[in-house]
Amino acid sequence: MRFATWEADGRVSAGVVSDRPDGTAGLHELPARTTVLDLVRAGLPAALEAGAAALDGPAVPLESVRLLPPLQAPTVRDFVAFEEHVEGVRKAIDGQAGVVPEWYQAPTFYFTNPYALVGANDDVAVPPGSQRFDFELEVAVVIGRDGASLTPEQARDHVFGYTVFNDWSARDLQAREMRVSLGPAKGKDSATTLGPWLVTADELEPYRDDEGFLALDMRVSVNGTEVGQDLLSNMGWPFEELISYASRGTEVRAGDVLGSGTCGNGGCLAELWGRRGQQAPPPLQPGDVVEMTVEGIGTLRNRVVEGVQLPPVRAARPRPRARKRPA
Repeated sequence: MRFATWEADGRVSAGVVSDRPDGTAGLHELPARTTVLDLVRAGLPAALEAGAAALDGPAVPLESVRLLPPLQAPTVRDFVAFEEHVEGVRKAIDGQAGVVPEWYQAPTFYFTNPYALVGANDDVAVPPGSQRFDFELEVAVVIGRDGASLTPEQARDHVFGYTVFNDWSARDLQAREMRVSLGPAKGKDSATTLGPWLVTADELEPYRDDEGFLALDMRVSVNGTEVGQDLLSNMGWPFEELISYASRGTEVRAGDVLGSGTCGNGGCLAELWGRRGQQAPPPLQPGDVVEMTVEGIGTLRNRVVEGVQLPPVRAARPRPRARKRPA
C-alpha cells in the first residue's frame, strides 16, 4: 500500500494512493486529522486496515494537489552505505583516493534537519553562499515500531516502509565544515526531498535478493539527461543492519527516517567530479530540474531556484589567551 500527504486549497490531507483507470494516481483521504505519522505509530497491520477502508472512498486526482513529504519525521538519520559513492566523493571533497578503513567497520550516519523536508515536486532553493550545489539519490526506510538495541533480525519487524530520499548538498559548505572534523551541517540542512509517497514494506518484498537486499533500480537525470543509475542492492549493509546500528545502545521510534546514503555510479555530481577530476556535469544552477526514479516506489521531480541572499558569515576574531579578567 502507498500512503501520501498532500495540500489542496489550503488544506492538508493524508490518504492512500490508488491507480486510476486512465493510468494516473488517485488519492483516497483518511478520516479527518489522521496523519501518515499516526498510521505509522499505529503499526503496519492497523495502517493497512485503515488504508483499505479509505480506498472505498472517492479518489482525488493526483494532478489536482501538491504532494507534501509523506510524513513529518521526528528524526532523520542519513547513512553512507555505498562504497562506490564514498570512493568518488572523498576524492572530490578532500582530494584523497580510496575508502578509509573505518568505513568498512560499521555503518556511519549523521542526523539531518527534520524541518527541511520538502515534497516530491517542490522547488528547492540554492543554500545561501553555495556555488557547488548537488543532489543525492537515496532510498529511506521508515521505522514502524519503537525499539532499542535491536538485532538485525528483530529490526526486520520494525520496518514500516520505504520512500525516495534526495539529500540536497552544498558541497563547498560541506567541504569547509568537514575539515574541522565535524559535520556535515549547513552543507546538508537546507532541503531533503521525501516522496512521492510511503510504500509499505510488503510491497517491496518481491525485490529482495538471496542476500537480503532490495534489488531496486535507481536512476537520476538532470534536465532530462540521465547522469546516474545503480541498484539499491549495492549497499554495504541491508536496511535491517542500519536500523540495528542506529538503535545500538539507544532507541529508534516509529516515524524515524533512515536514509541509505547515496548510490554509486552517478548517484550525485560530487562522485562524478571526483572520478573525472573536473566539475562535469557542472554544479546545479537555478532552473535545473532533477528527476529521480526508484523502482517500486516512484519519482521525485524538483526544480532548483534562486536562494535567499544573506551577508557573508563573520570569521572568528583572533582569540586572546588571558586567564584572568582585567583588573
